Amino acid sequence: MHSPALIQSIKDVCARGSTIIDPAPTFVTRTSFDDALRAAGATLASLRAVSRGNVRNAFSIVRPPGHHAEPDQSMGFCIFNNIAIAACQAAADGISRIAIIDYDAHHGNGTQAAFLNDDRVAYLSTHQWGIYPGTGWYEEAEHARGRIVNVPLPAGAGDVIYDQIAVQVIEPFVRGFRPQLILVSAGFDAHWKDPLTSLGLSTAGFYALSSRLVQLADDQCDGKILFVLEGGYDPVNLANGVQAVFSALTGRRLFDPLDASEVDEPDVGPLLEAIKVLHGI
Repeated sequence: MHSPALIQSIKDVCARGSTIIDPAPTFVTRTSFDDALRAAGATLASLRAVSRGNVRNAFSIVRPPGHHAEPDQSMGFCIFNNIAIAACQAAADGISRIAIIDYDAHHGNGTQAAFLNDDRVAYLSTHQWGIYPGTGWYEEAEHARGRIVNVPLPAGAGDVIYDQIAVQVIEPFVRGFRPQLILVSAGFDAHWKDPLTSLGLSTAGFYALSSRLVQLADDQCDGKILFVLEGGYDPVNLANGVQAVFSALTGRRLFDPLDASEVDEPDVGPLLEAIKVLHGI
């Protein structure tokens, strides 16, 4: 996944002490290289448990996150791309169809870059348009149309739009690809109280979306699904989101998070455009 040159450069820069390695800013310390290795390793351990049938599903709760890290560049608070590393390992182990769903509020440019020309992996991202990293438009991967699907959304999309995206975009995307494994970049910065973004999801919305993904895994790949933690910049929202995913994975009802969405009526334009792109119309 990552070039030897990138891995060595991160090891060297961390050995020199605390510094900033990109304009995001991505801050590293002397322990960051080892921390990133542990995050990737924990994700691989979770993958092995799921793919070998030791557990039905899993949630890798790791830091630093990963989906912005490209094959030759660490960026956006991400050092190594945990979910892309897991997908590469799964492919090396003989899993020939892997679907990645990314519902972090930011586009996973690193994950897209990793699999731009790899037919074994399909990638779908929902994200707020106009924020970091500035990628993820509909027509960004024309040669991989239908396999790489970007759904850029306006601020305030909220639970209603996300529910429709799950039904009209994510479900046909997954069913059409027929994956043997589903990986999920689970970022909770799409929450309506997140300090960096404004997509408007509630904890109940995260639960509904995660539950649909778990059901898709049950239907398509014997329940084999691995969630991997990405962003989220309010500690309470992050904890609620993580608990919502665990509830979805274990088939439990959602606890009462008392955080109903507070957004205006959503704009359905981005949803309709995404459906057109997905179906090639």
